[in-house]
Amino acid sequence: MSRNPFMQNMPEIQAAGGLVPMVIEQSARGERAYDIYSRLLKERVIFLVGQVEDYMANLICAQLLFLEAENPDKDIHLYINSPGGSVTAGMAIYDTMQFIKADVSTTCIGQACSMGAFLLAGGAKGKRFCLPNSRVMIHQPLGGFQGQASDIEIHAKEILFIRERLNELLAHHTGQSLEIIERDTNRDNFMSASRAMEYGLVDAVHEKRQMPV
Repeated sequence: MSRNPFMQNMPEIQAAGGLVPMVIEQSARGERAYDIYSRLLKERVIFLVGQVEDYMANLICAQLLFLEAENPDKDIHLYINSPGGSVTAGMAIYDTMQFIKADVSTTCIGQACSMGAFLLAGGAKGKRFCLPNSRVMIHQPLGGFQGQASDIEIHAKEILFIRERLNELLAHHTGQSLEIIERDTNRDNFMSASRAMEYGLVDAVHEKRQMPV
């Protein structure tokens, strides 16, 4: 029985009672069972689901590197349904997406908020999609700190640097000016799929599949 080492112990799977659908395939050697995520990984499909945090980021990065090693010239398809999360964890995924040779096509299913929206926009140009009823939200990074005044000042400078860097990258990927990005991320900014396309976060809204996965 095949188990996907990248997908085991995912918090979302645990929250669902650990139930993962299995797929049975026939081969010359007989029947072989895959969990659904392992089977989709064979088709170069990765799911980014739930809170973006370090453990999840490591799994996503490992899958991206694995699929690049298998075929550096074939697209990888990243499906995103996330409320956002850690900036550093998200940047690890983003940097890996940009680092590998294979194009990473991104698709929002459900929601792509905060760091989820950033990763959605960071997909390969022309290969970033939303499904029609998905929601996208951009905003500035959040932070709350306690401690000595000098430590708070250090962290405040760091979050301002992170905000500036994220805004620069969003401007690059969307084609919007830096001034517009700064204005539009000042507060939570929710968008429909069509509005996300107009804004430049995605390239198209797909109601029906137009290409193989």
